[in-house]
Amino acid sequence: MKTPILAAALAAFTLPAVALDLDKMSNAEREAFGDQVRAYLLENPQVIMEAVAVLEERQQAEQANQDFSLVSVNSDDIFDDGYSWVGGNPEGDITLVEFVDYRCGYCRRAHEDVKELISADGNIRLIMKEFPILGEDSLLSSRFAIAVKQLEGAEAYETVHDALITMTSSINQVTLTRLANSLGFDPTQILGHMESEDVTAEIQSTRELAQRLQISGTPTFVLQDQLLRGYVPLEGMQAMVSEKRG
Repeated sequence: MKTPILAAALAAFTLPAVALDLDKMSNAEREAFGDQVRAYLLENPQVIMEAVAVLEERQQAEQANQDFSLVSVNSDDIFDDGYSWVGGNPEGDITLVEFVDYRCGYCRRAHEDVKELISADGNIRLIMKEFPILGEDSLLSSRFAIAVKQLEGAEAYETVHDALITMTSSINQVTLTRLANSLGFDPTQILGHMESEDVTAEIQSTRELAQRLQISGTPTFVLQDQLLRGYVPLEGMQAMVSEKRG
């Protein structure tokens, strides 16, 4: 059995017109051939790295093609689900979707980058998908944010989103009540709506979409037709937006 590295290394060789059939070799011939390959790789170790790089490029290309198909098939639920918050420029020529968890360190790191990207560009439509996957604090945060959106509207949601993504204290009834009061909302009404069927339905729908898109971590972005799995620095995001515009 070939190891992954050996398989990658052998893939880098240009086979002769008549390919070797290892299965038809005798044990002695296979052993001799293996010794020759090993000796070559020891003398030319860079071949292994070159072969691994080729293999990684092929895997990345396959993943990109698969992601493109996933986005295409699920485009309606990604870009026009009827409930996710839409910010930035609703008529923008570029759409950026973020699957976010409020307790995710990389989501917090991406928060200011995304805000700066949207503000500086002025022509990007931003869609936020609540995707709590890191425990009870994450789920409570998303329920609170969605409850505010459903009861108080999009502008209120944006304010709460910014507050939750930067909050360092534990998320519980006391801290959420304090947050609601500080923003001028009725905490009894908001906290009472958090466990409603409407809030649960949004979270469940986004989870089902994430499963279809094979998303298991946050942040995950959809930039037009491309899935970006993980944190992307501001400069990288700006470059990709420019590339999408051609």
